[in-house]
Amino acid sequence: MRRILIFSLLLGLAAARPASAAPADEVKALLEQRKAAEAYAFAKQYPGEIGNPAFDFYFGVAAIDSGHAGEGVLALERYAINFPGNLEARLELARGYFVLGEDARAREEFNGVLKANPPPDVVANIERFMNALDARRSSYRTTTGVYAELGYGHDTNTNGGVGSAGIVLPVFGSVRVGTTGVKAPADFTWVALGGEVIHPIAPGFSVFANGRLDGKFNNGEIASQFDQMNVLVNGGLTYLQDKNLYSLTATHATIELDNKRFRDIDALSGELSHQIDELQSAGPFLQIARLNYMGDNEPRNANFYVAGVNYRKAFIGPFQPLFTASASVADEHNVRDRPDLGRNIWGGRVGVALTPAPKWSASAGVAYQNSRYSGVDPLLLTTRKDDYYAIDASVGYAFSRNLSVRGEMLLSDNTSNLELYEYKRNIFVVKLRYDF
Repeated sequence: MRRILIFSLLLGLAAARPASAAPADEVKALLEQRKAAEAYAFAKQYPGEIGNPAFDFYFGVAAIDSGHAGEGVLALERYAINFPGNLEARLELARGYFVLGEDARAREEFNGVLKANPPPDVVANIERFMNALDARRSSYRTTTGVYAELGYGHDTNTNGGVGSAGIVLPVFGSVRVGTTGVKAPADFTWVALGGEVIHPIAPGFSVFANGRLDGKFNNGEIASQFDQMNVLVNGGLTYLQDKNLYSLTATHATIELDNKRFRDIDALSGELSHQIDELQSAGPFLQIARLNYMGDNEPRNANFYVAGVNYRKAFIGPFQPLFTASASVADEHNVRDRPDLGRNIWGGRVGVALTPAPKWSASAGVAYQNSRYSGVDPLLLTTRKDDYYAIDASVGYAFSRNLSVRGEMLLSDNTSNLELYEYKRNIFVVKLRYDF
């Protein structure tokens, strides 16, 4: 699978930059203002400067950054012939090869720079490219991966309960909610184990399988009744054609609460991701699923239908921002003749991921979900309406390519026209991860 990843490189290399000459000065100035497209357009007005080392260097960088990697590589190759010891030029050339998909040549140039013992921030950026090159190997050979996570955190509302036992409901008036229905805060332990295998079967065509087992174990007598185990298994195929990536995935998931099977989900989903340019992609997704509940919850069994769209945009600049957005509509259609347990849903999420410094990562997002139930509650004689709001954030640090630590936060608030279903829940957790 060929995915283009572009990182601006903040270099502090000892090797001298090329001496500047007139048009090259202007190209350099535009690049320093992060105006790569303007720099490229300006440089194209001076074909007679081709072959001038200073011009070739800055023109090459501008061409790569503005989506003309082929021209950029040719210019940087001309420069590297004259100045083979300039590590910055070698690094920019490696980046150009990476964008073009010349993985072997990109790896060779990156390794050449590493042998010169560059500063730690340069090493960290090269490792990011190396990781991406490793991921792209799945385009032509079988790849596997296994990871383990261990974490500890705090959940302010392990059971999603109401904030106070005394509430007011239609028909019944003032009532008191049982102990297990009132929020139960607790510290918890998190464990997870997962793996993936990707196998190419034809050019652009791969099959994959992945799975994850995770558990959240709460401290406290009441909270421990809401200990949760999840099993998730996915399998499917991907097909890359020109700028379109198609994927089809079959999923099975099982949730256990307090060591008892609570719900099974079987789903089939499809997605199209269209590469608009080197920095943007967008596309629709569809999913159909069957929700099967166990025991007393069987009346909640439903068919679930989802349609939506995803959008991603990367930015060249400080922190290498990656913006994501998604929107969807869904229908949870109850199959047990209980329309009050079915609902229509719409919502979305916007988020941004950053690389504030070498080995560091950060992300944040805001989500909203609107649920309108399909029938009147038979006891409360009211049709339920919910609005869910959430803010999520994370900060991670990579000790190495294998070992990393991540702090996560989720702040959520579910409002409802029925007080019984209103709750606030905040989760904070620190996770240590090892990728084998």
